[in-house]
Amino acid sequence: MRNLTLAIEDEVLEAARRLALDRGTTVNQLVRDHLADLVARENRRRAAAERLKRAMQEERVVHRIRSRSDLD
Repeated sequence: MRNLTLAIEDEVLEAARRLALDRGTTVNQLVRDHLADLVARENRRRAAAERLKRAMQEERVVHRIRSRSDLD
């Protein structure tokens, strides 16, 4: 694990500390969890976009094949 230094507004840091205390965790863990969630959501979004792209390409191929069959 590597360290990261952030600049954050005082009010946000204080609110994050209270939130962490309420949740029984640390600000550090809140940030790690949030970043991990952000990365996971982006990975799922990209995978879904790729699946959609493939499905659309397959649909175009099927449409072309059907169009050719209609001409026969």
